[in-house]
Amino acid sequence: MAGLQSKLKELEALGASAIAASVDPEAETRELIAKLSLTFPVAWGVTRQIADAIGAWWEPSRNIVQPAEFIVGQNGRVISSTYSSGPIGRMEPADMISLLQVYEKRRQTGA
Repeated sequence: MAGLQSKLKELEALGASAIAASVDPEAETRELIAKLSLTFPVAWGVTRQIADAIGAWWEPSRNIVQPAEFIVGQNGRVISSTYSSGPIGRMEPADMISLLQVYEKRRQTGA
């Protein structure tokens, strides 16, 4: 989440915003937000039912959801998604920016 925060201004310049979610309870999530000085919304208390609804991998041995990231277009449709079955495989904020720039260029040129 710190990496996302570090690129937030660049994302916002492209008209994008960030939202994150965690399985942690509210108090722990608030501590993380403060520790990392996050300025974007972070939801807390993600359950297995929520993980199942978005197709994310739930790890029952630790009761956590593995990384799942989405880029949602202005029309509310998912235009890119990344799912992981372990701690490796997160979408990097710089890659998000590059992808959004490609989509914006295509939108502007009609390609």
